[in-house]
Amino acid sequence: MNIQMINTDKREDRKLFSQFPFDLYHGNPFWTPPFPGEIRLAMNRQSHPFYKHSTADFFIAHSGNDVLGRLAVLKNENYCHFHNQQIAFVYYLEMIDDSLVARSLLATAAEWAKAHNADTLLIGKGLLRSNGQGIHVKGFDLPPAMGIAYQFPYYDHLIKENGFEKETDYFSGILEHRIDPKVHQVAEKVKQRSHFWIKNFSSTKEMEKWIPLVDKVHHEAFANNPGFYPSTPEEFTLLCKNIISVAVPAYTKLIMYEEEVAGFILAYPNLGRALRATRGSGSLPSMLQLLYEKKHSHWIDMNGVGLLPKYQGLGANALLYSEVEKTIVAAGITHAEIIQVDERNFRSYSDMNTMGVEWKKTHRTYQKKI
Repeated sequence: MNIQMINTDKREDRKLFSQFPFDLYHGNPFWTPPFPGEIRLAMNRQSHPFYKHSTADFFIAHSGNDVLGRLAVLKNENYCHFHNQQIAFVYYLEMIDDSLVARSLLATAAEWAKAHNADTLLIGKGLLRSNGQGIHVKGFDLPPAMGIAYQFPYYDHLIKENGFEKETDYFSGILEHRIDPKVHQVAEKVKQRSHFWIKNFSSTKEMEKWIPLVDKVHHEAFANNPGFYPSTPEEFTLLCKNIISVAVPAYTKLIMYEEEVAGFILAYPNLGRALRATRGSGSLPSMLQLLYEKKHSHWIDMNGVGLLPKYQGLGANALLYSEVEKTIVAAGITHAEIIQVDERNFRSYSDMNTMGVEWKKTHRTYQKKI
């Protein structure tokens, strides 16, 4: 078995890396291909904004013509500077259930990290702040939310076998129960007696005008979270493009206090069924199927639900809970998933419990001193 650093300028090398999970999960009804173009962009050193400040390389483990595993290893200099750490990330980790393959891939990642002056290796963070976090460790009988990894149960054992320890868990759950009607009553009183109001959207063009302000608020809301770091303007532009491409305006709402954004609900249809059916193809028929799914999906992913700290405890929490449920009910949604709440974010975790979220999936990040 050999470990090969792929040449991202060569189409055949890129294909070896991107094709492997299609082979690994062949026949699995839950694994979902990435959105068309995601991996190709991640390898594009001229176009992806990550490479303006940082570096990454991509590796495969193979035996003859058989690919046995893969990973990307990267050093985000902006993250390192913000947290005053020298840390490298492992992402796009996929492998067969084999200790030698896991050991070889992770040893290669550690060598790369040391060569780039890192003293810690962390598994489960990507090129963008908005990338899905962690390795899948619970909830294998459910399809994933958009952009979130689905992996086999053996990953946790293979990673720990190589000396990695849990950093944190990210919980995802389903809103299965209606909230107490009294919450809606409280929310209405909050709107009548205070300066809170709801900003709705009618078009993606209207959403685009508000996104820079929402990003500022998002930074303020999550700046104290352990894994946070600010995006560059170019990264934020890409993040916005990704959001707008799947957004349904009716699913996104802002909680306003006078003319300031106090909180937000960011939700979008889960296109996983179409991605699985088309195997992530970027062909015209596949894109048309994705558009159809966007309009008709009864499954939404809620990947941003929160309030600014200064507005918490003023009744806005009831307003947030009320609007989340209204969004789901009005759209005829049968499945709403709250995505990846960091277990260290006690307030968000508590808020989701109050709303009746049933935690179904867990993704874990791992770290190791090298």
